[in-house]
Amino acid sequence: MVEKCSTDGYDIIGDIHGHGAELIALLESLGYFHDGISYIHPQGRQALFLGDFIDRGPQQRLVMQTVMPMVERASARAIMGNHEFNAILFHTLDPENPGCWLRPRDNKNTNQHLPFLAEYLNRPEELGKVIEWFKRLPLWIDIPKGPRLIHACWHQDHIDTLKPRLGHGNTLTDQLILEASRKGSPVYASIEVLLKGLEIPIKDTFFDKDGNPRSEVRTRWWINGEVNIQEVALPPSMSLRLPAETLAADVLPGYCPSKKPVFFGHYWWKGKPEPLADNVACLDYSVAKGGSLVAYRWDSCEALHHSKYIAVSAHSSPAGHYQAGRS
Repeated sequence: MVEKCSTDGYDIIGDIHGHGAELIALLESLGYFHDGISYIHPQGRQALFLGDFIDRGPQQRLVMQTVMPMVERASARAIMGNHEFNAILFHTLDPENPGCWLRPRDNKNTNQHLPFLAEYLNRPEELGKVIEWFKRLPLWIDIPKGPRLIHACWHQDHIDTLKPRLGHGNTLTDQLILEASRKGSPVYASIEVLLKGLEIPIKDTFFDKDGNPRSEVRTRWWINGEVNIQEVALPPSMSLRLPAETLAADVLPGYCPSKKPVFFGHYWWKGKPEPLADNVACLDYSVAKGGSLVAYRWDSCEALHHSKYIAVSAHSSPAGHYQAGRS
């Protein structure tokens, strides 16, 4: 039995990555309409965005022009993804190193950010407003008697570490942004886990989806108890390259089955959307890689069910509701 929650209506939306047409198609599939100011729902439902609005896709500005007015009008709420965090650092000068940026503008970082940069190339004032808006995004949302939202990993220890130092609404202060850019600092470590996921060091280097070398593997952090590293490695294809090593029960934070549902994005899931547990759901279904932009229609704190997913496939073709019994 999961924790008792309210019955407020929410539509929780996964990683968008600059796919504006798909976002609009999804909102309209959910019943939202544009009244000349922003998208709203006729029954007062609220959209909840899980971050990663930018990079990769072809319509960065359209996404921001859609989401920002919704949040400002309270027809939506949003949290920070790692791409918004990276953008803040990319566009913020380092006060301790004149002429340098908090996120180095090397080839890797610049190439990842190019679609966003291209759309704001001749719009410095608009770009500045977007970056300032990113800074006001909370790291997580925990709705009283409602769902929990985090971009990558609900890790209570790291949440508890950051909480006393955060600004209003669980937002990063300028000082925390600076500390979060310093590899090796406690704030850096916490932000890495919350926005990028819990990773475990491995012996052999591999290359990620963007061709960058990695020596750590992402994990299914929500799994409870003692597990084998092959069982928790992400992506699943990594398991074949890892030793059959048992992890101690305290390596992963886990997510207790009695807790209220937690929603996150980030992990480039594929296939038919479905819950990972009765109270755990990832809503990133790889729209930027030809997958789907996915929402979960929340009406109560019952155990999560695959019939509550609504998806729009990449290139704005409706993928429709995923109903029980469909292949």
